[in-house]
Amino acid sequence: MSALICGSLAYDTIMVFPDQFKNHILPDKVHMLNVSFLVPRMRREFGGCAGNIAYNLKLLGDDPIPMATVGQDFGPYRDWFSEHGIRMERIKELPELFTAQAFITTDLDDNQITAFHPGAMMRSHENHVRDVDGVTFGIVAPDGRDAMLQHAADFKAAGIPFIFDPGQAMPLFDGDAFRDFIDKADYVVVNDYESSLLQQRTGWDEATIAGKVAAYIVTRGPQGSRIHADGQVHEIPPAHERRITDPTGCGDAYRAGLIFGLMRRYDLPTCGRIASLMGALKIEYPGTQNQRFTYAEFAGQFRQQFGSTL
Repeated sequence: MSALICGSLAYDTIMVFPDQFKNHILPDKVHMLNVSFLVPRMRREFGGCAGNIAYNLKLLGDDPIPMATVGQDFGPYRDWFSEHGIRMERIKELPELFTAQAFITTDLDDNQITAFHPGAMMRSHENHVRDVDGVTFGIVAPDGRDAMLQHAADFKAAGIPFIFDPGQAMPLFDGDAFRDFIDKADYVVVNDYESSLLQQRTGWDEATIAGKVAAYIVTRGPQGSRIHADGQVHEIPPAHERRITDPTGCGDAYRAGLIFGLMRRYDLPTCGRIASLMGALKIEYPGTQNQRFTYAEFAGQFRQQFGSTL
């Protein structure tokens, strides 16, 4: 029983500018901007939606299959996945390209300037869902546009239930494409801002979208999440974190928890609570793949926070 995780693998290079951007950008000169920032603090993290979701599923004891395209610089990421026992047979290396990567500079006001190089991700459509055996569940997470369209169609044709998670790929699609994704998907997961945008693009309200899938899940950060299904709305409370360190990757951790629960046929409120706890455990650590725990430790936390046993 394996989940196929279709999405990006990327490096995140995160730099901290120990000042405020506004002190170095002249408002009347933004049309001829030429600035340089000294960033004495820098770290490089393993990221990308497929990588983050797969890592979190592995923590829960699952055997996920990430499917993505990477470039000539994949070596350190390969070693990381190997160290954690994550399967790589559906990761295609393209030696003439670089792995996708984001370069993020943050100032003391938490403003960010980000540059994203898609690299090998733009050829992720060269992977095919139909070529993977033993898959019982899937997710179409942010990736190259052609790949997302293709993977959704392939999951549908194969009769494999899957989640559509547009995330950062929202700008890539128009209303017709979104309506087609929703018609094919079994589940749709978005945050509250993306939900508003999805409704605007499709012309469908929450009830209409929910009526076309098994569940429409909307995350709401510290307010928890809502699961719309069968004419009902399940309010999912937030799990309580011990500390807030870095929210980056919490959405992917949530999705991993959701996949874990759905594959085991837990009811939707339980799936939502599993997902909520995964997000809370992630926020306690910097980066997207630095949290560590066993399934037994997770189950203990779940019992403590929600008063029920998995």
